[in-house]
Amino acid sequence: MANQTTSDIVIESDPQTIMSTIADFKSYPTWATGVKETEVVSTGVDGRAEQVRFVLDAAPIRDEYVLAYDWTNDSEVTWNLAEHGKMLRAMDGAYVLADQGDGTTRVTYRLAVDVSIPLLGMLKRKAEKVIIDTALKGLKKRVEQG
Repeated sequence: MANQTTSDIVIESDPQTIMSTIADFKSYPTWATGVKETEVVSTGVDGRAEQVRFVLDAAPIRDEYVLAYDWTNDSEVTWNLAEHGKMLRAMDGAYVLADQGDGTTRVTYRLAVDVSIPLLGMLKRKAEKVIIDTALKGLKKRVEQG
């Protein structure tokens, strides 16, 4: 899965607050469109989630899967599919946070998804773009409005 879709957004907050929001998986159903349920399956020695189970209902994708997270540092987290569901065969993604020095943070989201149903590359990229844009807008609203 070499092809990734990338987008970014500027959020009026510091990287630590944004990363705390990203790491708060219990709250995802309240701000991450399509996420109906989350469960932290395992945590690392730092207390952050290592594996998280998701129930997703984002038409046309309805699935349940587990993502494995790698918290590189306070400015980047990556994930991949640890247990695939019925539709998702692979998912690799990342949030990369860059402090802008003015009270804002640029958040870059990279995503590559592979599904069990055949999709043209162009349609897959478009779906990834919609997922990314929705996630970034939801994250921005959650962080800025609390």
